[in-house]
Amino acid sequence: MKNSFLILLGLVLLFSCGEKQSGKNLPRIAIAGLAIESSTFSPARSTAQAFRVRTREEIFSYYPFMEPDSANRKRAQWFPTLRGHAIPGGMVTREAYDSLVGVTLEMLRQHLPYDGLFFDIHGAMSVEGMDDPEGDFILKVREVVGSETLISTSMDLHGNVSQRLAEQSDLITCYRMAPHEDALESKKRAVNNLLDRLESGKGKPQFKAWIPVPILLPGEKTSTRIDPGKSLYAKVDPETKKEGVIDAAIWIGYAWADEPRNHAVVMVTGDDEKQVQESAEYLAKSFWEVRNEFEFVAPVAYLDESLEMALKSEKKPFVISDMGDNPTAGGAGDVTWTLNEILKRPEFKSESGPELIYASIPGPELIENALKAGVGNPVEGKVGAMVDDRFAPPVLLQGTVESIKEGDKDADVEVVVKVGSVKVIVTKRRKPYHYEKDFTDLGINPREADVLVVKIGYLVPELYDLRGDWVMALTPGGVDQDLDRLGYKRINRPMFPLDKDMSEPDLGVRWMKKSGL
Repeated sequence: MKNSFLILLGLVLLFSCGEKQSGKNLPRIAIAGLAIESSTFSPARSTAQAFRVRTREEIFSYYPFMEPDSANRKRAQWFPTLRGHAIPGGMVTREAYDSLVGVTLEMLRQHLPYDGLFFDIHGAMSVEGMDDPEGDFILKVREVVGSETLISTSMDLHGNVSQRLAEQSDLITCYRMAPHEDALESKKRAVNNLLDRLESGKGKPQFKAWIPVPILLPGEKTSTRIDPGKSLYAKVDPETKKEGVIDAAIWIGYAWADEPRNHAVVMVTGDDEKQVQESAEYLAKSFWEVRNEFEFVAPVAYLDESLEMALKSEKKPFVISDMGDNPTAGGAGDVTWTLNEILKRPEFKSESGPELIYASIPGPELIENALKAGVGNPVEGKVGAMVDDRFAPPVLLQGTVESIKEGDKDADVEVVVKVGSVKVIVTKRRKPYHYEKDFTDLGINPREADVLVVKIGYLVPELYDLRGDWVMALTPGGVDQDLDRLGYKRINRPMFPLDKDMSEPDLGVRWMKKSGL
């Protein structure tokens, strides 16, 4: 752990010591954060190497609204420290968490004091031996920057807002769309709220309302593309327009971690006690009232039925979401159960069978063999189940190398192997496939395929737009959509929908004390 910390710190100190700004009266604002969704139901572990770490001025590349000539950039003296982002996965190792947080705190100490801090997190990070990593992180940050610094926290709506995180955040907001097409808009809102409160001299909000809502649902049931999610989230912005209200937010929470903080939350901040309370309770009650209306955003079936639907459909490509091992929700990404079932099917045994693209499965052994064999030549090698072998063992692929691509930032090396009529994308390291270019860069056209199987839940915009038809398959893995099968032991109960007959909860405001008190 000590060595990891020293290596990270050494890299950090190679960078310049903050952004030079003119104007002595400009507020001094730091930037920090870590973002990952991590499932406690997966055997995978996320190390420091899983995080794409940016430091100092490199952090600005995350935010188009913070370009050098942007208005926001000119409104403050900025001191970006460390911001790390990782593809969702298993729990973060304690060593990785301690090293990344340790470097962040050391960087924050270099430029004290700060008027404000933009805390850019996801909110669903699970860490070995901890129940509330983001709450722990912000408390450590608060101990460095002091009680007077305004902290504005930006989150994913699938994050978790513990009471500790709510107390130590002065301003807090989250996305209002799933899929998260408003991610940058939400981060900009968090920054603007912070700047506005500093420039106006109003400082910390007078009131912070926090309401835990005992609902725990997967994102695939709470998309804002359809009702009731669409109508529920449409109620948020009007509440922020009320006099005396700064911001309002609804968190769905993260369903694949077995921790007491995992449940839905409503928060509203502002200076008018009555308006803040009314807005918070209105949104919380609105959420509870529609709890029975949430359904999967697309038809759902088990895999055999999903494949039958795809083979009978005339709409191409027929997209099947392999949901249980979705790496963008926290799955290990290497469960072979679905691929194994596909390769058993007689329809795909012949090269002239229906074209099915499978994206994707990690397989370093096959990658090495394919690089030696070359395009157009036969190859074999084991793939998958190196991390999560609970449902199926590694698969021995025997096929023909169709294409090879090296240098991908996530996968490192990608190989397309044709087995019968199935084109399997094998990666050196796990990678989500969300964009049409992910496929066409490998010489395959998803629009022409009969069936496209992707490790994902609800489809991201590009996949949604190219689909002919779509079904979400209930498959096993670390982010199983059948929550009853997960075996929760530590979340607060009762919890809807696990406890369907639970009594009406208390949806009254819990007032959060001001940070630093």
